[in-house]
Amino acid sequence: MYHHQNSDQLAWEAAKYDLKANYYKYTNPQKHIYYYQKHLECIQRLMDERQNGMPGMNGETMVRVLHASPNAQAVDIYVNGQQILQGVSYKQSSEYLRVPAGQYQIDIYPEGQTKKPILSQMVEVESGNMYTVAAAGTVDNLQLIPVIDSESVSPGKAKIRFWHLSPNAPSVDIAIKGGEVLFRNVPFGKATRYLTLSPTTADLEVRAAGSNQVVLNVPNATLNPNQAYTAVAVGFTEQNPQLEAIFIKP
Repeated sequence: MYHHQNSDQLAWEAAKYDLKANYYKYTNPQKHIYYYQKHLECIQRLMDERQNGMPGMNGETMVRVLHASPNAQAVDIYVNGQQILQGVSYKQSSEYLRVPAGQYQIDIYPEGQTKKPILSQMVEVESGNMYTVAAAGTVDNLQLIPVIDSESVSPGKAKIRFWHLSPNAPSVDIAIKGGEVLFRNVPFGKATRYLTLSPTTADLEVRAAGSNQVVLNVPNATLNPNQAYTAVAVGFTEQNPQLEAIFIKP
């Protein structure tokens, strides 16, 4: 049991140092090198444990976090008791962190606080996948919603999916304005499958499912070749912050 906890700690230390190294990559080369070396040291120790037959290194996965709760303040995120991200604001997503597959205890606190988390939840990630984990819902009904991401795109094409993270919006359809419906009857929390399209710029409409009632216009949505996109509906209908679509990759 001791070795498993130690491996988890090393994994998240490695992820933390990797994130810091990327943060300083172009602004402070000295700090970038320092944190990257710390990252490599943790990875080497993890590999040594794996070679010695100890648990905790069962393949890798990549995970990032998206703050999608419209009435929650900036938050600090702890994983297995260690702070991994600090001051994540609404609509902000982190870089991907490379971590071992497994189950993790996620605790979210208001920024700068550690007494009472606004959310504690176990999340499981599987080897070989990329995940975006959204903190979604209102602050008094917060939940973590993980989805599997995909970067692969057919040559010369683009692909897009829709993720419904607006706490008080109904199930929706997403359509090209004056054209076909791309995704139908998407409820809160659901991410659709990716849809492969030719690169284009189009006006999109988010409609109440099964109707022509437009709840959100998304003008000039541009899909470039060889790119994957996730269009995320965030915010509230009929109150602030207002419903909007943000585009993240992949």
